[in-house]
Amino acid sequence: MKSNLTDRSSLTRFAWLSIGAAILTIALKTIAYLLTGSVGLLSDALESLVNLVGASMALAMLTIAARPADEDHVYGHSKAEYFSSGVEGALILIAAVSIIVSAVPRLIDPKPLEQVGLGLGVSVVASLINLVAARILLKAGNRHNSITLEADAHHLMTDVWTSVGVLAGVGMVVLTGWERLDPIVAFIVAGNIIWTGVRIVRQSALGLMDTALPSQEQDVLKGVLEKYTQDGVQYHAIRTRQSGSRQFVSFHVLVPGEWSVQRGHDLLEAIEAEIRQALPSVTVFTHLEPLNDPVSWEDTTLDRAVPP
Repeated sequence: MKSNLTDRSSLTRFAWLSIGAAILTIALKTIAYLLTGSVGLLSDALESLVNLVGASMALAMLTIAARPADEDHVYGHSKAEYFSSGVEGALILIAAVSIIVSAVPRLIDPKPLEQVGLGLGVSVVASLINLVAARILLKAGNRHNSITLEADAHHLMTDVWTSVGVLAGVGMVVLTGWERLDPIVAFIVAGNIIWTGVRIVRQSALGLMDTALPSQEQDVLKGVLEKYTQDGVQYHAIRTRQSGSRQFVSFHVLVPGEWSVQRGHDLLEAIEAEIRQALPSVTVFTHLEPLNDPVSWEDTTLDRAVPP
């Protein structure tokens, strides 16, 4: 457990990487906006500001999530990561509204863009910084099963694609001379940001509501249990939930009543060990019951019926 906590604590270095990338890209995109006057590039800079706030929140929540279990949080603190991704999703939605508010006046009263070549060059450099940071964060998020790093990475990738759209919009303004293309692209950017924000908020809400493990991992779990359904052994009341980087599994194992406690205990130890090997991030809770006792079949639901 100690090595696992040390591993989780090391994830904060990726949050610092995201913070550094956000500060650098905010500066570059603001310069690009000041050079060109493009509301599209302004929208791009606003989203990078959200990146900075989200990365700062990620740093705080990753620090909390790495704390060991204590008397008040006996299942650990891993759910703290959902707060980070939820807040970041909300901030993304706020940024989208800000972009729309900024683009409406420019759509009504379009203005010519200035120093487009230099401004676009600065924005391209900022986008490349985000791309590199996003790839590093996504790889780390997948490797360490961190929803916080994955959300931050997807947000940065959204920023990259947003920048591509904005650059295309500004380029089309230069080629066509139609200045309203700039705010129109800003609206499209805002729509893309809203979609990303809603998706991230939804993922966070599902995590806070103790959503079950993905079907593929449940199939792995059942595959292990099926191997032990011999000599009269059965199982039921399987329950799973995802909690940040942690996974929790519980189920009942029913064995013949004449078995000794030691034999039943040895069986549970073997099952738990194989499940932990198949699903390395899982914490397993088992309950042994006699197969021939009718009471053993009355607790398969979450709320056990109370006899009158």
